[in-house]
Amino acid sequence: MQGDVVKALLEALGADVVTLPEQFGSRQVVDWSGLPGKTPRALVRPRNTDEVATAMRICNEYRQPVVTQGGLTGLVGGANVLDAELALSLDRMNHIVEIDRVSGTMTVEAGTPLQVVQEAALDADLYFPLDLGARGSCTIGGNLATNAGGNRVIKYGMMRDQVLGVEAVLASGEVVGALHKMIKNNSGYDLRNLLIGSEGTLGVITSAVLRLRPRPRAVATAWCALPSYSAVTKLLEEAQAGLAAGVSAFEVMWAGYYDAVLANLPELRAPVAERYPFYVLLESVGGDPVRHAQAFEEFLGRMLEAEIVSDAALAVSESDALAFWAIRDAPGEYPKFIPDHAAFDVSFSISNVGDVAQRCDVRLRERWPQAVVMIYGHLGDGNIHIVVDVPGAGKTLHGEIDDVIYDVTREFHGSVSAEHGIGTKKKAYLEFTRSDADVAAMRAVKAALDPNGILNPGKIF
Repeated sequence: MQGDVVKALLEALGADVVTLPEQFGSRQVVDWSGLPGKTPRALVRPRNTDEVATAMRICNEYRQPVVTQGGLTGLVGGANVLDAELALSLDRMNHIVEIDRVSGTMTVEAGTPLQVVQEAALDADLYFPLDLGARGSCTIGGNLATNAGGNRVIKYGMMRDQVLGVEAVLASGEVVGALHKMIKNNSGYDLRNLLIGSEGTLGVITSAVLRLRPRPRAVATAWCALPSYSAVTKLLEEAQAGLAAGVSAFEVMWAGYYDAVLANLPELRAPVAERYPFYVLLESVGGDPVRHAQAFEEFLGRMLEAEIVSDAALAVSESDALAFWAIRDAPGEYPKFIPDHAAFDVSFSISNVGDVAQRCDVRLRERWPQAVVMIYGHLGDGNIHIVVDVPGAGKTLHGEIDDVIYDVTREFHGSVSAEHGIGTKKKAYLEFTRSDADVAAMRAVKAALDPNGILNPGKIF
């Protein structure tokens, strides 16, 4: 039976679309999480939605499980093959179909890399605001499947806020959704928002209409040093109220993170001379370069005068801003100095984040006094990242560290996943965030759209 489905796929789609394991070569087939993943029974690389629909009809008929794969930059094992599954890669569906400057939209295929979308928007004198460290590898389909967030959620929202229409193929092979350009569409259930964030368990997203924004004409960036967490939240409050153009990024870093990355990555330079308990990378975008820069500098001066900010460095060039962002983007260099770290992506009410961070730090150090604990994140949306490394322990303590962090998450009624999804990594902790009734409702939706359970089995639940 298993050989029959591969044969049927080959007959329907051809060897150019269906690749067998012995032909994979060095192709990556697992995500960045480091979690276990098996080699798929075959790799299907369709060129269009019709071929995706054909593949899904055949797989559904044979009850063949399918895992959809994008750029494989996920961190929770959501795109990994667990058993005798097929992999469905959308890497060939990587075209920008249309840019409509009047509507402010871009229609793209799901395999299009995020960076390609960003650059195409800029070429059209528009702006696609979603931004992630994996921008060069991650794809729009993966961004949609995980409802990606990133650095500028505070101003523009999550991935679901950047999308007007979605086309997807269900497990049955039926095509649903529409590539419309309407902001307002209240015609029944919103299948778009049901599919976004579903981690490939409800359908295969094939195309989307993305919402573009006016291109910023001015970017002002500052590195701020602060004396306390209350000063951090006060700065956020003042920036949102006092900067006419608003805040486009508000990245907070605890001293433990800042000290660790500067100590281990010599290419980074300290923006301020002294050491402080907290640091914020503050960014605001606007339309008038002269007036925006002046207003931003005046605002920063008021914050220093009020002693909300203890010290600050203002970016006077793009290279200065990039140097600030290099400190915040240092997690990409973790393999150089903490290759066996445990990483967490959690979210809370902004008012609770300071207490959460302190409680996590205390509990971790009670168990492992020598632990390296680094905390940082997108405070404007309540999302923090906690990274823990116990020297000499390798990955043997990851399960115990998980329990510490997720126990605190449950105590503060937070979310065990702010950006990356549940995948396999966080399945055991889903109940910390969602009620039994929530999970039952999600299972009911899954059963209705995928009654044979072939789409990304073993993920989320």
